[in-house]
Amino acid sequence: MVYNVVLSFLQNTEDAEDITQEVFIEVYRSINKFKGNSSISTWIYRISVNKSLDFLRKKKRKKRFGIISSLFTNEDKNKEIIQIANFEHPGVLIEQKENAKLLFRLIDDLKDKQKTAFILFHIEDLNQKQIAEIMGISSKAVELLIRRAKIKLKEKFDKKSVE
Repeated sequence: MVYNVVLSFLQNTEDAEDITQEVFIEVYRSINKFKGNSSISTWIYRISVNKSLDFLRKKKRKKRFGIISSLFTNEDKNKEIIQIANFEHPGVLIEQKENAKLLFRLIDDLKDKQKTAFILFHIEDLNQKQIAEIMGISSKAVELLIRRAKIKLKEKFDKKSVE
C-alpha cells in the first residue's frame, strides 16, 4: 500500500523505495502520537502522501537551483535536470503501457492537491470519504479536486494526442 502510493507520486522505483522506508521510520517514531481519530491505514496514507509531496518539492527546488546556477557558471555539473523518463507503473497491463506512461507524465504536472486526490481515488481505489480523511478536507472538496484533475488531464491528453 505505502510503496504503491509513493511510487505513483514519485514515478521512480529507487526514490519510491527510499521514501517508503522513510514512511515506515516515521510511523515507528510517531506511533505514540497516533490518536485513533482515524484508522491506522488512513494515518499511514497521510504520512505516505506528505513524504512523497515533500520529496517532490525538494526535487523541484534542486532543479530550479540547478537551472539558475547554470546561468551564472560554466560547470556542467550544474546542468543536471531531473526528469521523469518513461515511467512504467508495475501494476499497469502490458497493452496499456504507452497510455499509462503518458498519463503518469500528465499526472505529475497536476497541482499537489489534485494529484493526491486523483492518485488516491483512481490508482489506490479509495473512496472520497477516505481521501477526505487522509487530506484533511471535506468529501465535497475531494470530489471537486478529482473533477478538476480529470478536466486538466483530459485537456492535456487531447493536446498530446494532436501533437
